[in-house]
Amino acid sequence: MTVNIMRKVEFCAGHRLLNHGGKCEHFHGHNYIAEFYVTGDEVDSVGRIIDFAVIKRLFKGWIDEHWDHGFVLCEDDANGIAAASSVEPRRYYLMKENPTAENMARHLLGEICPTLLEGQDVTCYKVVIWETPNASAAAVLD
Repeated sequence: MTVNIMRKVEFCAGHRLLNHGGKCEHFHGHNYIAEFYVTGDEVDSVGRIIDFAVIKRLFKGWIDEHWDHGFVLCEDDANGIAAASSVEPRRYYLMKENPTAENMARHLLGEICPTLLEGQDVTCYKVVIWETPNASAAAVLD
């Protein structure tokens, strides 16, 4: 039997969308929520596939270090990078793609989660990024 759990991580971050053609080309921010869905086949002697505290430490720890209270930018956004680089202290994170909710979810699911969960005997199979209370994007493993 497979068991699934989910852990939410709330964070604040700024971004802008390169070549958007609308108001999202401007620097702006969101109060994001990331939902991490984890699955496993076995439970431990306590009855858990993994302790929620471990998921929090791993996923919230990564978000806090890389995205929270910083800017998430596309690595091709030279102007945005220059602007973010011009302030002290600074925090920005570069993605290969535009930092849309879709791409942020895909990046976490495909790049970050497998590394964070290495050796844990569980898999993150879905990440949902809530950009606003009314708008989200999900990445799901095939």
